[in-house]
Amino acid sequence: MNSVWKNATLSSLVVSVLSSTPVFAVEETVLGKGADIKLMCGDKPMVIAVADGVGGNTDRKVKLAEIKHELQGCSNVTRFIYTNANGDLQKANADINGLVSQGANIIVMFPDFGTAQIPAMRKAVKAGVTVVPYLAKIDGTMGKDFTANVYQDTAKVGERWADWYGAHLKRGNVIFLGGTPGAQSSQLFLEGFKAGLKKYPDLHLLSNDFVVTNWDPAAAQKAVAGLIAKYPDIDGIATDYGVTALAAVKSFEQAGKPIPAMATMASNNELSCKYLNSRSSPHAFAYLTLDGTSSTGRFAMRRAVADFQGTDNGEGTALMPFTYADSFASIDPQCDPSAPPDTDLSSLLPKEQLEKLF
Repeated sequence: MNSVWKNATLSSLVVSVLSSTPVFAVEETVLGKGADIKLMCGDKPMVIAVADGVGGNTDRKVKLAEIKHELQGCSNVTRFIYTNANGDLQKANADINGLVSQGANIIVMFPDFGTAQIPAMRKAVKAGVTVVPYLAKIDGTMGKDFTANVYQDTAKVGERWADWYGAHLKRGNVIFLGGTPGAQSSQLFLEGFKAGLKKYPDLHLLSNDFVVTNWDPAAAQKAVAGLIAKYPDIDGIATDYGVTALAAVKSFEQAGKPIPAMATMASNNELSCKYLNSRSSPHAFAYLTLDGTSSTGRFAMRRAVADFQGTDNGEGTALMPFTYADSFASIDPQCDPSAPPDTDLSSLLPKEQLEKLF
């Protein structure tokens, strides 16, 4: 299977001009620049907080920097607070309670622990705080459990991966790599992926659960090495983070095995360069990535500011990343050998700010 897939891949890979235009129709708001926050800032002073359940990795650093960059458009932000629970649910909920005590008017949060964080969110809303969880769609009541929920349509992303495999791989074994144990966002991506795969009976999901990687490159390489030992044939790997995808590619290279078709999102410069440079080598692989995800926090912050200030925001709350690379649609990602490997070149941050982050 891998040799047939590889030959098909090599014949389909051509150099093209970068395009950020989606190649599939969506009804949601497409990630990217979005609206002008200056029209939403209002007059009331704002103490703004960002709460991460699992912060500190490359993806969260970029998202945080994007939010701070977005808020430069509002001169009435009097204080900015950031908390990171480092994967501890109890601390994550305590952080939200603490932010309320510190006088936060707005809490934009990454709900890594899903519905387990609703009691803390509800308490904050009851105290009059504008609370906007983002990325994952949360089961809860708007206006009671949170003010608004700005989320990536994980179900459609998962289905998009499945459709890509269905159109090009057609048959074979696929697997999904997620983040931390029980991560709500990874579970939702997996559910969308499973739903999409139902249309393609010749595509077989090797594990009913997502493979835990902690969104960490070393942990991901170790996990993928275990998969290679366990499963003789892996034809496609879907992941919800480009760092994880890159780790998987490296694991197959080190094992001397053909690299499976990679479907991911939130890519980085190193992965993009590796993909482009591999096309004329024995390590060529098929590649799909959906990006612009670093701007998700901007949409969430604009929603939160508008809701707190009572100003207009016509943006949707369901967001869809755009196709940043697709081997079969002649869409190439950006690659900048002079930029840091972790740089997300689909980010809206100025290049010099991206470089400072790394």
